[in-house]
Amino acid sequence: MRVPLFPLPQLVLFPGVVLPLYVFEPRYRELLADVQASGQPFGIVRIVESSETSDRPFHERVSRVGTLAHLRQASPHEDGTSTVLVVGGDRFRVDDFHLDRPYLSADVTVWPLDPDLLEAGVADEAARGAAAQLLTALLRLRPGDADELRGAAPIDPLLMASFAATLLPASPEQREDALRARTLLERLEALLGLVPGEARILN
Repeated sequence: MRVPLFPLPQLVLFPGVVLPLYVFEPRYRELLADVQASGQPFGIVRIVESSETSDRPFHERVSRVGTLAHLRQASPHEDGTSTVLVVGGDRFRVDDFHLDRPYLSADVTVWPLDPDLLEAGVADEAARGAAAQLLTALLRLRPGDADELRGAAPIDPLLMASFAATLLPASPEQREDALRARTLLERLEALLGLVPGEARILN
């Protein structure tokens, strides 16, 4: 599967997360036009090294794991720029980069989470429990936003992991480590490991 890539500095997109983007560079205006014409998703990958810190080619400075971004809304402006809204889809691995377009593209393989080794019912219960702990941690970290967080928090443990990943105080590298987790339970546990001590005293 070949997809256009929209690399972003220090950003990791998770499945189910809604992300607003401002498209202004000519190469990404062309990417947006191609995505709108095809109706296919594009990929968001993290820029690992900036041009200020490395002289390596661009495709060697971006992560080889990312998330498909599905276009939900595009609002063009008179100056040719656009404000768009995307939602994260499947995780993928980059197999090979292509440099034949103004923007970077790649052959990618969708990379689903593996089933947990625990029995199905036990794994589901463990995932729900870890997701509940994440919500509790977020409520402790942001007590002033408690009502809003409770209202917005997803019930599904996978989406709760994505929700927490965007709100926890974590580095881009830590977020990407969570995205790379082999199973859902491992992702939830990786995120719980990022909870500051004062928010997990009673967990």
